[in-house]
Amino acid sequence: MTDTLFLFASIAGTPIAVRACAIEAVVRLSEVVPVPLTPVHVRGLAALRSRVLTVIDLEARIFGAAQPAPLAPLAIVADIAGHSYGFLIDTVKDICHEPGGVQPVRGRLDRAWQPFVSGLVDHDGRSHLLLTLADFTGAPASALAA
Repeated sequence: MTDTLFLFASIAGTPIAVRACAIEAVVRLSEVVPVPLTPVHVRGLAALRSRVLTVIDLEARIFGAAQPAPLAPLAIVADIAGHSYGFLIDTVKDICHEPGGVQPVRGRLDRAWQPFVSGLVDHDGRSHLLLTLADFTGAPASALAA
């Protein structure tokens, strides 16, 4: 039954869904310490319960430009390949089961989102882009080409 449990949130005003089984927690981060010479989407490091999170700005990773971060940013905490991450999001709407599960992408999708969207999840009469958090931990394609 966990394959139909999703976190519903938003990034840059766009509704997203993340499989709940990939999430440890959703928290407000206190201080994010910048790390020199990192890509724009790596906001820095944050401490959470005696461990260090690499903070990834999902909006900056998708669109390639960072906006000013709020004082206490909201983050999805996840462990990927033995490393702890905090993925910045704008809002959290709900966490619940959606019996319809994942549907294929219908229609056109903005080019910026294409590398990250693996399907759609309908919730409250609205389609949410399904994201896989591990897709945000590698280098952007533009950085690999350089």
